[in-house]
Amino acid sequence: MRSINSMSDRACCVCHSPSANVFIELLNLPVYCNLLWSDAQQAKDCPKGDIRLAYCDRCGAITNVAFDPTRLGYSQEYENSLHYSPRFQAYADELAQRLVTKHQLYDKKIIEIGCGKGDFLVSLCQLGNNSGIGFDNSYIEREEHSEWGDRIQFIQDFYSERYAHYQGDLICCRQVLEHIQQPADLLGPLRKTINPSTTLFFEVPNALYTFRNMMIWDIIYEHCTYFTATSLSYAFAANGYQTSEVQDEFGGQFISIEAQPVLEPVSPSIGLEADLGVDLRAIADLTTDIAQFKDRFQLQKQQWQVRFDALFAEGKKVVIWGAGSKGVTFLNLLTMQDRIEYAVDINPRKQNKFIPGTGQKIVSPEAMLHYSPDVVIVMNPLYQQEVKSALQAMGLTPQVVTTDSDSNR
Repeated sequence: MRSINSMSDRACCVCHSPSANVFIELLNLPVYCNLLWSDAQQAKDCPKGDIRLAYCDRCGAITNVAFDPTRLGYSQEYENSLHYSPRFQAYADELAQRLVTKHQLYDKKIIEIGCGKGDFLVSLCQLGNNSGIGFDNSYIEREEHSEWGDRIQFIQDFYSERYAHYQGDLICCRQVLEHIQQPADLLGPLRKTINPSTTLFFEVPNALYTFRNMMIWDIIYEHCTYFTATSLSYAFAANGYQTSEVQDEFGGQFISIEAQPVLEPVSPSIGLEADLGVDLRAIADLTTDIAQFKDRFQLQKQQWQVRFDALFAEGKKVVIWGAGSKGVTFLNLLTMQDRIEYAVDINPRKQNKFIPGTGQKIVSPEAMLHYSPDVVIVMNPLYQQEVKSALQAMGLTPQVVTTDSDSNR
């Protein structure tokens, strides 16, 4: 890995400004948060990497300048589906219906880049009697998908120019762009191959939500770029797209963008602010948040350590609920290897596996009937009511808190 002190490593991956500055370092964290491990010791010994986040005050992008793409390879063991959550499924269903209605996707063709296990693509096809093609190297063939015959095709590969002969009325790409070191590597070739009438819908995590609201557990090695609405719009404009809409999704945790290819791309070196619509006020606000982030980050970690010391001194049994990225980062940053025994997750594919880096066993909600925890920490505050309802249905009444609050709700 090259030194982060070199100018090329510090260059912004979105606007290529050479002045991106590192503002925080998180060292020796799991390279994968969603790779399933069948053995606790293997999980503890998982590959680890460093995160050195640099902020670009020109476009607002945040980049891990220590990211090494050769360390990652998404396989069928990768599991990050959120569709087992009723809260998330309701969001995904509403989003699918919105896209079908807004773009009149009836008897049309839809392409999804990074389709995961195929849930969202199937929803889009069901709602509009559409046909679909999904690309994902981690896709696992599922029996229920066979009933679609040739209507929905899944290709176990990364999307690239060699698949240019596949054309769609809508190209959807959710939670993928943040995993790509240079966004232009996907957006540039894609523009050259798609029809001018094609609409793109992309969704990424919202960096403003993460860094302004101190959702520090959202910072993971797999995400090499963190986008704000401004930097996301910049990335699309600089690669030859006209943005039609950018908006917050899922309680502000995500950003979505809709765009279409243009005939004459704007050069980012000419008339940057005017031509690419860079929101200088938004960047200034984020710059203030970034300047304060390291101190606030350390304070939040210290507050959680003090809280855990008190809980364990009282002999309390504590579990986390959510064995995805947030849960993995939370346990690793707070070094909870020996103090928290279980992580709960409703995704059956994760159950009886182990948390990368710290080795906690991932169990089903029903396992709490026997364990009877005193405190349940919900990793995503949007799922708090869902978790409380599940616990109440089992007759359990632990204290339920979220990672964004110190209060018992």
